[in-house]
Amino acid sequence: MAEVVVALIGDVVRSRDHEDRKDVHARLTDALERTNGDMTALQALDVTVGDEFQGAYRSVADAVRATFLVRLHLLPDIDVRCGLGRGTLTVLQATRGKLVQDGPAWWAAREAIVRSHELEAQRGGRPRTTRSWFLAAPAGTCTPDEQHLEALVNALLVCRDELLHRNAVRKHAELLRDWILGAGQDDLARRHGISQSAVSQRLTSLGGQSLREMDCLLAAAGDP
Repeated sequence: MAEVVVALIGDVVRSRDHEDRKDVHARLTDALERTNGDMTALQALDVTVGDEFQGAYRSVADAVRATFLVRLHLLPDIDVRCGLGRGTLTVLQATRGKLVQDGPAWWAAREAIVRSHELEAQRGGRPRTTRSWFLAAPAGTCTPDEQHLEALVNALLVCRDELLHRNAVRKHAELLRDWILGAGQDDLARRHGISQSAVSQRLTSLGGQSLREMDCLLAAAGDP
């Protein structure tokens, strides 16, 4: 039986608005490499073409965390949109150049990022907050259990991305990233040159405890 994985496809939000496209590409590449170093991927994140990138993970929790870390490595100046798709995949080419794959996981991830674009258009010009969307299977093929999984994961993503949209969170993205990766408050104080009390106050204002607990709970739940 083929292994079920979670594919991730992403792109830079409004990349053409950035004057220095080479700088955007360099910073995106760095963020992907750093995220690859932060966690284990089935297929490491890599730029595919232009401002698009992709990777694959063994669980929904890992894929969700990857979208979180990539954004925290890039904010506040650059943001990305991500589509996550669960399913099997097929390797079409693995002997020359980059790995070429196909299959339901990639189809679902592509549909998810298209859905994210559609949701943005429906907002009527208001500030966009949801940057990630998840499909448990390609459209029209979901079982009731997969539909339930989709609803739960997307509810989490909507709430998480709403917090990430706040200016204070974006300003302190590096602090929040280190916290999500497991650093203690004393360690954060040393790294960022502030007091432990200041760290505690900032994490409280950023919703840091809730965000780290969300990450841990999702990882502990496992995939169905």
